Amino acid sequence: MATFVLVPGFWLGAWAWDAVADRLRSDGHEVHALTMPGIAERAAEAKPDTGLRTEIADIVGYLRGHDLRDVVLVGHSGANMPVTGVVDEVPELIARVVYVDSGPMPSGLGVIDFNPPDAQEAQREQVAEQGDGWLLPVPAFDAAEDPVNLAGISDADLERMRTLGSPQPFRTVTDALDRPGDPMPVPASAVCCTFSPDQVAQLAGMSPVFALMTKLELHHLPTGHWPQFSRPEDLAVLLGRISGS
Repeated sequence: MATFVLVPGFWLGAWAWDAVADRLRSDGHEVHALTMPGIAERAAEAKPDTGLRTEIADIVGYLRGHDLRDVVLVGHSGANMPVTGVVDEVPELIARVVYVDSGPMPSGLGVIDFNPPDAQEAQREQVAEQGDGWLLPVPAFDAAEDPVNLAGISDADLERMRTLGSPQPFRTVTDALDRPGDPMPVPASAVCCTFSPDQVAQLAGMSPVFALMTKLELHHLPTGHWPQFSRPEDLAVLLGRISGS
């Protein structure tokens, strides 16, 4: 069976993968869910210089420290950046990379660059006013205010996201990767949730992010942006199928 390493997106620790990991393990897979430095049980590690390279080094260290090879490396949302950096750095350890409702960013761009200028400025103001200049506060996770991204998530899980979420070191949002090339050095897939594979093709000519995604193997799991909460069983089954195991 496959060996999965699951990396959560912004604000959330390894706990966010609990339901997905349980199903994958019940199907016979080996599963490692990671918490990034500065988040959840590792919140004390957060520093102003905690950035993308910190996360990449942490994941690479985990892979090597646990002698993991032929890994299916899964990154949700903002974890698209560190998993891409890991694939570029140690492709010999990775069997496949899977992006969940995200994809690789073009060289020289950070996650923040996916947003329009007004949204970027709003984030920077929030960090300056509420995050001591270096932390991005946890969102309200209010389904009434954000019905598309939070679709399908129970009230109990929304409360867990609010209470267990940790402020995100802002450098992980703004840091960019200087990539050796646009093609991925390992097989790459994406699970499209808040957008469809057809929309990826339609937007490819307008966005370099979606243009890169057309080079991935695309799968559709229609739901909100956090399928590990809204459709965890279906996500686990799909990941197992993508892994080929």
